[in-house]
Amino acid sequence: MAEQERNDIDPQETLEWLDSLEAVLDEEGPERAHFLLEQLIDKARRSGAYLPYQPTTAYLNTIPVSQEPVMPGDQTLEARIRAAIRWNALAMVLRASKKELELGGHISSFASSAMLYDIGFNHFFRAPGEDGGDFLFIQGHASPGIYARAFLEGRITEEQLDGFRQEVEGGGLSSYPHPKLMPEFWQFPTVSMGLGPMQAIYTARFLKYLTDRGIKDCSNQRVYCFLGDGEVDEPESLGAIGLASREGLDNLTFIINCNLQRLDGPVRGNGKIIQELEGTFRGAGWEVIKVIWGRYWDPLLYRDTEGKLAEIMQTSVDGEYQNYKAKGGAYTRDNFFGKTEETKAMVANLSDEDIWRLNRGGHDPVKVYAAYHKAVNTKGRPQVILAKTVKGYGMGAAGEGKNVAHQVKKMEMDAIKHFRDRFNIPIKDAELEDIPYYRFPEDSDELKYMRERREKLGGFMPVRRAETDKELEVPSLKAFEAVLKGSGDREISTTMAFVRVLTAMLKDKKVGQRVVPIIPDEARTFGMEGLFRQVGIYSSQGQKYTPQDADQVAYYREDKKGQVLQEGINELGAMASWVAAGTSYSTNNEPMIPVYIYYSMFGFQRVGDLVWAAGDSQTRGFLIGGTAGRTTLNGEGLQHQDGHSHLHFGTVPNCVTYDPTYGYEVAVIVQDGMRRMFGEQENVFYYITVMNENYKQPEMPEGVEEGILRGIYQLDQVKASKAAGEVRLMGSGTILQEVRRAAEILKKDFKVSATVYSATSFNELARDGLDTERYNMLNPTKKEKQAFITSVLESGKGPVIAATDYVKLYADQVRAWVPGPYRVLGTDGFGRSDSRENLRRHFEVNAEYIVVAALAELAKAGDIDKQVVVKAIKDFGLDTDKMNPLYA
Repeated sequence: MAEQERNDIDPQETLEWLDSLEAVLDEEGPERAHFLLEQLIDKARRSGAYLPYQPTTAYLNTIPVSQEPVMPGDQTLEARIRAAIRWNALAMVLRASKKELELGGHISSFASSAMLYDIGFNHFFRAPGEDGGDFLFIQGHASPGIYARAFLEGRITEEQLDGFRQEVEGGGLSSYPHPKLMPEFWQFPTVSMGLGPMQAIYTARFLKYLTDRGIKDCSNQRVYCFLGDGEVDEPESLGAIGLASREGLDNLTFIINCNLQRLDGPVRGNGKIIQELEGTFRGAGWEVIKVIWGRYWDPLLYRDTEGKLAEIMQTSVDGEYQNYKAKGGAYTRDNFFGKTEETKAMVANLSDEDIWRLNRGGHDPVKVYAAYHKAVNTKGRPQVILAKTVKGYGMGAAGEGKNVAHQVKKMEMDAIKHFRDRFNIPIKDAELEDIPYYRFPEDSDELKYMRERREKLGGFMPVRRAETDKELEVPSLKAFEAVLKGSGDREISTTMAFVRVLTAMLKDKKVGQRVVPIIPDEARTFGMEGLFRQVGIYSSQGQKYTPQDADQVAYYREDKKGQVLQEGINELGAMASWVAAGTSYSTNNEPMIPVYIYYSMFGFQRVGDLVWAAGDSQTRGFLIGGTAGRTTLNGEGLQHQDGHSHLHFGTVPNCVTYDPTYGYEVAVIVQDGMRRMFGEQENVFYYITVMNENYKQPEMPEGVEEGILRGIYQLDQVKASKAAGEVRLMGSGTILQEVRRAAEILKKDFKVSATVYSATSFNELARDGLDTERYNMLNPTKKEKQAFITSVLESGKGPVIAATDYVKLYADQVRAWVPGPYRVLGTDGFGRSDSRENLRRHFEVNAEYIVVAALAELAKAGDIDKQVVVKAIKDFGLDTDKMNPLYA
């Protein structure tokens, strides 16, 4: 007896209430019944009754049989097509494995989710057209099935299938969805689990943003996101589902393949993952559609008048369900139906084979179609389909329902025959050794049906636009003239200089509306609160209240047409918005210019996985690392002080990084970035660090633009009369100011001349040097090329000293191309709170340490006496016994 029945003190009264409810449902419909129930609940609560919240419903399908829509199309043809796709996906992985190249590959994930994709492709997924089409975030491990479908459609050749995971020579297929590697096929990278769901949510929100701002009507577009039940343990998978509900993203559908298994074993062996997810999503405000039981269960549930079967379904845990499918019908008869005499009698006339065939909902086309149909017709909230499936469906003894299913990449011939026979693939035994692909004849009903279904939905999917056909007229450098002229006697930071650049971008008549400022609740920190009134903060609901600071000039203005994406304290969400905006040229044929500014320390090391995905996605846009530098953000301490983000970003091949010192450098870099990304449609993105230290911003010298962009240019020459020696000093960011001060000290106190260089990007210089070396190695008979940094520095004399606000390795990576002795100063070690002056002394990057480094190199070369260095150390009060800051 169920728990609620045991606690029923008046069954007769309960029956009367249930009869009344049934009458309302029959006569007035579910909406009226729902209203009455809500009124009763409200009355009970107002009367002081305690009503415990139950976030889950019975372990049954959400859509009852009576409400299932009629499924269109030809189910017989669809079953044949699906079988062929399953076979070709299997064959592709097995053929690759036979090459003994240790290529890997996955069979079981698509085997469990084939029906979920098939119904979508045949009936719901709309290809890009005039209204944009739908977006597919496809589960990475299901890629073999997507290739198999494309093969049947004629979009992929047999040679390409045989090149699965063999891409070096060209023509092969990438292991998972990678737009970088297959730029006209895959829309989104997803296999770094958890990122697909996060990106899908913010992509759906960005479609609303484009629509509300009048840039493009995306109201008919939908985002479908496939993920596995094991993937939901990644914090990113569920981390933003509250935003999806809050924003009313009814254009978003999650399809969670609940095969109850992850890589090593059960997802929730002692519980029920579907019930857990139902509670989580319902609590967040989503429409939850459970697809648990297939049609073969319907007669049994119809006969379950006493609820015995439903109770067993409810109380059995996922570890048991895995056994029921893996161990066959006899086991299920004894251990599932055998739990009560009533349920045992229900299947007395069924064979063990019949019991084993009782299908899960995710493998039933009618049930899956009904779920999609309900999802796309839901208004006002996002939807999640929780489809129960079998991991390794169809693999039989090789892996069906088994813990090892995910790792199966090879199969014995008996298992291959079993798979062929189960899905009626017309391949003879004599041919099986080669595991041939199967393709329908050109004039077959199956092929005609596939093409007709896709034609009705606008074309093939997935498909990606590599370039936009909308040309942007990028503003010239003259648009930033106010920044190029410097700040005069006023001291401002490079952050404020950047805000001026951004303001000029927003005011530009050609591109201003396409700029998307993105801020994770730090606008006031960066001096950007003026944007609140200037362009407004985007809100899908407008502004239903009078802001507290309405009487201020820069008041907090939310607007449905607002331009700023204010993401709150949420770097991962802000990054996902940046990717959605930065790929809009491809996904929406609407090039947008996203500019995301944030604390640099909370950038790559917090969202590095998504940064890498951005590179894969071919994102175009600007990342601005604010309050950068280990010693420049002085008071915040260890957790906030960034001294390494440039090394992080330098690992991403299509990320261009800069650490500018002056406003004119910022302007030149940003303008050229717009030219490359939005004028010439180059697939790069920019990471630029800006600081919060104020100093006078000089006017741009003539002819320095190329040096700024390539990474280094000569800024100054500080000549001493009757010089005892010469040095070359390099610096970037605010530490260049210390370098310039060091040059003056060397001239005044030590009669040493110095040539000062602004090194805007050691990363770009290192890439150029490595590229130069590679060319010279591969072209021994041709004239050698010279690294750009070498060509700039060779006109100077003396040892070279570099100092930055980052770890030494950042500047040290150019050592091979520095002509002459080279010493690097940097900020290795943990940050701490103090004044900038004290921090720079602690990390040994202030002017005094730069002077000592220069003198030490001169002494080493024999140009000056070592006692000069000793005296300098004493005069500067430097502690020679001080612990290395790396270990302090």
